Amino acid sequence: MAAVAQISLLRGSAPLSRLSLKVNRAFSFCGFPQTAGLHRSLQQVGFGEMPSFYSNSAAPGNSSGLHTRKQRFSTNVVTSRLQIDMVPCLVDNYAYLLHDVNARVTAVVDPSAAGPVIRALNEKGLSLDFILNTHHHWDHTGGNVELKRKYNAKVVGPRADEGRIPEIDISLREGECWKLGEHVMHVLDTPGHTRGHVTFYFPDSGAVFTGDTLFSMGCGRLFEGTPEQMWNSLSKICHLPDETLVYCGHEYTLSNAKFAMSVEPQNEALSSRYEKVAELRRKGLPTVPTSLGEEKSFNPFLRPFSQELRKSVHLNSSASDVETFAAVRLAKDRYQFSVPALGPGVCRHGMNRGARFDTKMHEMMAEIRKDWRAVCLRRT
Repeated sequence: MAAVAQISLLRGSAPLSRLSLKVNRAFSFCGFPQTAGLHRSLQQVGFGEMPSFYSNSAAPGNSSGLHTRKQRFSTNVVTSRLQIDMVPCLVDNYAYLLHDVNARVTAVVDPSAAGPVIRALNEKGLSLDFILNTHHHWDHTGGNVELKRKYNAKVVGPRADEGRIPEIDISLREGECWKLGEHVMHVLDTPGHTRGHVTFYFPDSGAVFTGDTLFSMGCGRLFEGTPEQMWNSLSKICHLPDETLVYCGHEYTLSNAKFAMSVEPQNEALSSRYEKVAELRRKGLPTVPTSLGEEKSFNPFLRPFSQELRKSVHLNSSASDVETFAAVRLAKDRYQFSVPALGPGVCRHGMNRGARFDTKMHEMMAEIRKDWRAVCLRRT
């Protein structure tokens, strides 16, 4: 298959050649739109600016990730003087800028790429004081190094994963509180997606940042945890007030909604939400945040008590909540759908968020990052 990205190389550079090949393969695998040049291709997957020896055509922060122009929106919420801004990154990631208006302190949650965050900070005339990571995956920590270097920001992350969080300075675990300016942040241990995953809860602002534990109408895959761990983590989040706004790490809602409809088609709240989600995505608008109370009414991973849901996954009424959750999670892993995040042709693999797609992309990006570092070290 011909590579999608057309890349021009510096002659005689083995690291650049390897980097070029791997970027092309990743673009081809996902079906990303055609781009011109290695510099632009790397910007699109979140690596910011090429070293000055290669190109000076773009300044740091000009990368917008792979959200299309139609999807470059600004979502601004101000709650009790904590300003929350959504920053789209990569294909379907969301980072979040948190700004304490009174204390003039700013943090970013899960920056998968530095470029979009820098751009958002520049537009608002802000600097960056802290980087908050919910877990170690590259699409939530990919911007750590560049952002820390540029702003001298402190990296805050889970203590159970401190060995895997790039540049971590402050490690936290459940039961500990941390302050962003005047706002107290509570840390919840929420393993399941990864063994060290945490969730950040700001009670005075009614906001919870769930990373890849809880999505709108979905939950994260169990890469390192067990169904029991993930169910306990989701149950912990569900004990927060129903009006809490859920800020998750990805725009997966439309695909999640399609699966939810397949296992609980008689749920009226779900049917209504599905129509709203489909319309928002047609307009290129985000579907998050949602309230926790809403999620309880239509998210199948929070509804093990539903008899319709149990029947759909071939369980009887005597099945435990954990057994039901595990069966629904397995059904989702096997579920095939065709809802590309960026429109027709973006992913020619059905966008199955199962092991084949997610694991392959993690492997590809790890290799790209390795060769990216080799290029920078060789040329600087």
